[in-house]
Amino acid sequence: TAKTTVAVETQQGPIYLTMTADKQVIVDMGVPVLEPQKIPFSADQQAATYPIDVDGQSVQISAVSMGNPHGVLVVDAVSTAPVETWGPALECDPKFPAKANIGFMEVISGAEIRLRVFERGVGETKACGTGACAAVVAGRLRGLLDQKVTVHLTGGTLLIEWPGEGEPLIMTGPATTVYEGQIFL
Repeated sequence: TAKTTVAVETQQGPIYLTMTADKQVIVDMGVPVLEPQKIPFSADQQAATYPIDVDGQSVQISAVSMGNPHGVLVVDAVSTAPVETWGPALECDPKFPAKANIGFMEVISGAEIRLRVFERGVGETKACGTGACAAVVAGRLRGLLDQKVTVHLTGGTLLIEWPGEGEPLIMTGPATTVYEGQIFL
């Protein structure tokens, strides 16, 4: 099948996207950053999870940077997760000095999760590629997920592959038109 590859410049350097003939986009998302000071996250040493207080209780959160900071919580069900209350509270928690995107991950199996993401400065979004990657990293570091994971978000499904620490994540998902518009200046 024919493939087309393009480079997109980001603040972290170029990201390479490959589009397949069946309109799937494959993206090398880079190596996740796990060192707390580089995320940035306030912790003395790197760990798979960190205790954090929210809404009067202590919960375990994973901290990952995919070029932007993420906190990931494991929840029983994304449908009942406290995204609207915990999302903004954790986004602005002092342990995340640059604020953070907050992911609420429901583990279906080692190869499949559901995810809702509260993005910093935005609120809940239908999809978040870096959030899907951060969730898979968090799940793998906790020993909950396989190397290839299907991530179900409100806005669609992604396949995330991550061999482990020091390796890049590969994200695959559909290329679809979500909006068309015009602006007259």
